[in-house]
Amino acid sequence: MFYYELALLKSPLNLLTFQSNDELNIGQLVKISLRNRKKTDDAVVLKKVEEPSFKCSQIEEISSYYFDEKMIETAKFISQYYVCSIGEALSVYTPFNSEIDDLKEDLKFHSGIELSKEQNDAFDFLNEKRQALLFAATGAGKTEIYIKTIEKHLNNNGQAVLLMPEISLTPQMQKRLEKVFCDSVAIWHSKISKKKKDEILTKLLSGKIKLIAGARSALFLPYKNLSCIIVDEEHDDSYKNDSKPRLNAKDLSIYIAKKYDIQLILGSATASLGSFTKLPYFRLTKTYFNSNKNYYFDDSDANLSENIINKIKAVLNEQKQIIVFLPTRANYKYQICTSCGKSVECPFCSVSMSLHKNDLALKCHYCGYAQQIPSSCPSCQTGIIHNLRVGTAQIQEELQDIFKDKIIKRFDRDIVKTDKQLKDILNDFNNNKIDILVGTQMLSKGHDYHNVKLAVVLGIDSVLNMNSYKSREKALSLLIQIAGRSGRKDDGEVIIQTKNEEFFSHYLLKSDYKEFLEGEVEFRHELYPPSVKMARITFAHTNGLKVKDELDKYVALLKRLENIEVVGFGQSPIFKLSNKYRYEILLRSSNVKALLQALHSVDSLMASIDMDTIF
Repeated sequence: MFYYELALLKSPLNLLTFQSNDELNIGQLVKISLRNRKKTDDAVVLKKVEEPSFKCSQIEEISSYYFDEKMIETAKFISQYYVCSIGEALSVYTPFNSEIDDLKEDLKFHSGIELSKEQNDAFDFLNEKRQALLFAATGAGKTEIYIKTIEKHLNNNGQAVLLMPEISLTPQMQKRLEKVFCDSVAIWHSKISKKKKDEILTKLLSGKIKLIAGARSALFLPYKNLSCIIVDEEHDDSYKNDSKPRLNAKDLSIYIAKKYDIQLILGSATASLGSFTKLPYFRLTKTYFNSNKNYYFDDSDANLSENIINKIKAVLNEQKQIIVFLPTRANYKYQICTSCGKSVECPFCSVSMSLHKNDLALKCHYCGYAQQIPSSCPSCQTGIIHNLRVGTAQIQEELQDIFKDKIIKRFDRDIVKTDKQLKDILNDFNNNKIDILVGTQMLSKGHDYHNVKLAVVLGIDSVLNMNSYKSREKALSLLIQIAGRSGRKDDGEVIIQTKNEEFFSHYLLKSDYKEFLEGEVEFRHELYPPSVKMARITFAHTNGLKVKDELDKYVALLKRLENIEVVGFGQSPIFKLSNKYRYEILLRSSNVKALLQALHSVDSLMASIDMDTIF
């Protein structure tokens, strides 16, 4: 009889000891039965041990799937750094299948791309440094450098992964990659069916697929010979997991690349401050097309000012396209009573409901609850509801009233729910079947269309005024990314509705995001990342008194620790979520080891821990 310690996948439990008649390999996936559970659970063999003093249950089934040594090592790091169990950390990976043979196909690729002198200098720099940041202006030709780098690795029998925010995985990028790498490339993201995913995995393991372009989960596929990781739009917060384990795929890419000597390229026109200070960088400022951008500022309080409408009219008369950005979807973000001043809140979350006129409903964008639009205020019963902070649906409606003969479409999560919908809208826009595209942040994600002359930016002040140490970085980065969608080939125009013209114009007109980052390093020094580490502990429970007691207990404990600063504690910004009351503690430290020790000491079923929290 053989005895093994197993990690139960997706479970917070510690390692469990089971027995087997067969000798097993470390990393093998097995099925076990736990007491009081009817179905079997997946577990991973982590360690062979001596016979324990207690009676062990039998391993029920041994599968052909396994996790390799690199997966296990990285999962141990995830478990330690992001404060979760090894079973939770391993669950982010897709295992290998020993029944699929590697065909060892020796394919050669030729992109035919000729890099400019500046691009070539960048290519050489990235090769030499092994892990580096490509800090390239919008339209400077990052993608050509990515393709040349991938081509080099694939021609040396390596594999490559190109990570992108999910909504940047456009039909355009897919076509460009398929043109060079043909059937050796696959696109991977959450909207792909299980059947398609299984097909991709089989081809990846057999060696037919050598390049995966995908969202953050693509980093955790079974690669036998991964030699290149590229993280595009590396500044994007969507690389951070919002559920356990709360890892950051971009940061993990840096860890994996350095540990296993893999070439890593982080790319962005608006590099994140963390990457800018952590890695050597190459600045690429010369754009592919010589186009000029004219910036206009509008401080009107109207949803659509006369200035903006006239600008849109002029561009439509030139047969050019327009994108309109807002940070908020739906018709309106908040419904406030004119009498008592209270907002219409979700009964299960302490957040304002958003108005969706077409569905005749107020909806909660957190838990999904929907209700009928009230005729009067639910709090005081008499007041009239006033709508605040306009959203995409409302702007689309207002534009359609003004430009009745034009095709105006929305591009946000209420409209784009499937891969097909995404492709259809972008293809229609690319083929000039849409005159104006109104959307949220999805508009800023690397879409490359040559007929967009005007970008209208509304509501950017709400991003700048967020209660976050990253608000300046987020607002300016977002504005530059959206502005970069206009005038890709010819001259472009950007009109920005803001009360903060001085801040935005200083960096936009100088086109110097690097200067902003250098100033931001000083602004955050010893207070915020990247010069210090920050973590958030959130306590949640349906019993508000119980969870408050738990918070108080841990505040007292954490305040006694050396090298740790309790920055703040109290109710979470969203105090009630899905009927649970939430409190939080924010910690700061320049000592990573001390901070992790403090986080690992939190032993509460109510607590969830977010290391390197983004707020």
